[in-house]
Amino acid sequence: MKNYLITDPKYYTNNPQTFGNTLSNVLQKHKIDYACFRDKTSSNLDELIKTFVNICKKLDINNILINSYIDLAIQYKADGVHLTSSQFDEIAKAKDAGLFVMISCHSIDEIKKAKSLGADGVTYSPVFDTPDKGKTIGLEEINKAKEEVSGILIFALGGIVTDEHIKSIHSTKADGFASIRYFV
Repeated sequence: MKNYLITDPKYYTNNPQTFGNTLSNVLQKHKIDYACFRDKTSSNLDELIKTFVNICKKLDINNILINSYIDLAIQYKADGVHLTSSQFDEIAKAKDAGLFVMISCHSIDEIKKAKSLGADGVTYSPVFDTPDKGKTIGLEEINKAKEEVSGILIFALGGIVTDEHIKSIHSTKADGFASIRYFV
């Protein structure tokens, strides 16, 4: 099972030095297979993304993703991009740029669409209760998605904050789990 870390300024701050220290500590404490810089509010994205990519490379993270910003992923030589559920029309642009593409999905139909458009993986959410994310899909829905859609990575996401959550995801067919809060 793959571990997918997603950052958020609420937990990492947008102060570059504090952000870098927090990220370094998290990456050294946990085995991380994928790491995504996610920040929808800060005005110093360039500085934070540069810090993020440099630290991930220094600590041998092999799958470095930038959330939403294809051009910044290219500029800072990230491995890929994690698109939002409103960015399906940008999958081709990201793939044409040679990026690994992850996209947020909230239904099996969206996962099928992501695969048909060439995405490499999806996060499927919310698996557990999480603030402001609506009704949960539950663990069995992960298995159903893996049975109905092959050839694409499916990561459980949403409300994953405890070791018990991780253990329950291990009992599914998910390729991995993604979380912001579990790792900090």
